[in-house]
Amino acid sequence: MRRLLFLALTVMITVAGGFALPAFAQEQQKIPVLIDGLPVTFDVQPVIQNGRTLVPFRAIAEALNVKVTWDGTTQTISATDGKTSIRLQIGNKTAYRNNSPILLDVPPQILNGRTMIPLRFFSEALNCKVDWDNSINGVRITSPPKEMAVIGFYALGDSKTSSWTNLFRMPYPETASGNTDVVAELALGWYSLDKGGNLLTKSRTGWQRPDSWEKVLEAAREYNLKTEMVVHVTDGDGTISSLLTDDAAMTRAVNGIMREAVLYQGVNLDFEGLGYRDDGEQLKVVQGSFTRFVLLLAEQVKAANLTLTLTLHAPNSAYHGYDYKALGELADRIIIMAYDYGSTPEPVSLVTQAVEIARANVPSEKLVLGISAPTETAESILTKVGIAKRYGLDGIAIWRLGLVTGEMWDALRATVIPRR
Repeated sequence: MRRLLFLALTVMITVAGGFALPAFAQEQQKIPVLIDGLPVTFDVQPVIQNGRTLVPFRAIAEALNVKVTWDGTTQTISATDGKTSIRLQIGNKTAYRNNSPILLDVPPQILNGRTMIPLRFFSEALNCKVDWDNSINGVRITSPPKEMAVIGFYALGDSKTSSWTNLFRMPYPETASGNTDVVAELALGWYSLDKGGNLLTKSRTGWQRPDSWEKVLEAAREYNLKTEMVVHVTDGDGTISSLLTDDAAMTRAVNGIMREAVLYQGVNLDFEGLGYRDDGEQLKVVQGSFTRFVLLLAEQVKAANLTLTLTLHAPNSAYHGYDYKALGELADRIIIMAYDYGSTPEPVSLVTQAVEIARANVPSEKLVLGISAPTETAESILTKVGIAKRYGLDGIAIWRLGLVTGEMWDALRATVIPRR
């Protein structure tokens, strides 16, 4: 957060005049800058002057969602994230972080209407890690850990992919803190529905509640982990389509879910496969029927003082049966399943596109980025978390516990602080 704040300093400064950089600096080749593995787009390129890399604040601030202010009279840039405040002045080598002075290598300067600042300041003021990467001939900035929701999907695996062992790092039924410091919530994939709306604890798709499910809840309470029941249904055989066209079945489903929901802090609805072959008016009908079911459930969930999460296909997937705007108004949050695009790691461009489309319809603070552990690496998972940071999302959800490698746990530990 601190670093974000400082980045904000890159304010939209459109000032005529100031300190111009020498011509040789302006003619240098482009210097790529990546934040958490994501490129930053500049309208004024970074430059190297007297052995120091100068970067524009504005673009970095926008990438980090930090608000800044500019005082044209004193040529001062100020920024704050509510906890850390930053102040710099054009031509002045002394910057301030929470009113404590920081001596800069070179003073802030203005080039083509943009404020340029030495890169080293980012590490000193915002606790960023800043490295020069010879492989790209550019700069890599790693942001400090950010507090956010971190949800782990807990489902049955086998002896090698046990959610229990992966989370607690002990064989069942023993427990230890293990990786519970990285996860704050468990999405328990134990339920499904049939066409008649009957709640199932064992489904044809393999989602089932383990015989020892009570021990999982006990362990979750011991390690201060919130829990929500996941109701997972696929429409491959028309189960969801049949359910959503039968009022009695929908009522039965809502009642069954709510009877079980008292054991948890929330409900997570994961209805997959809607809208695959639908378009035009028929697609609107499919979207409307799912939204109506969510409305029925949301009313009951809210009355019970629980939370409602929707786990949805990404808006740029092949499944378009989800009205993100309408659903965002009903649910407490939406997990975007921004994966299964067909390549590994998941393409950054498509994951980013999914987030941008979702944000156009749902507030960022209601969105959670779903990350598929099987299709990521320890390095690429940092970039996916970086997307959640850049777009100000509520957090991340990991599919699934049991498939997260030790290297991935270490990577997550370095970039997130679970919000409890």
